[in-house]
Amino acid sequence: MNFSQALEALKQDKKVARSGWNGKGMWLILVRAWTTWKVDLDVYLPMSWIGMKTADNKFVPWVASQTDLLAEDWLVIEE
Repeated sequence: MNFSQALEALKQDKKVARSGWNGKGMWLILVRAWTTWKVDLDVYLPMSWIGMKTADNKFVPWVASQTDLLAEDWLVIEE
């Protein structure tokens, strides 16, 4: 599937990954906002972000590369 389809899967609380990733066991999830972050004195915005479980078993914020955005090898991780 493409990145748009992977993003929709993330919004449905599914894990996704690229079959082309070299690391074993890597995947992404959407981390939904549990709190709000203060941006300005009177402005609060809910923050959601995409997190990655890395090959070395860490969990970090993830930002898509241009290659990721254009890839067609995204898949849903079934557990």
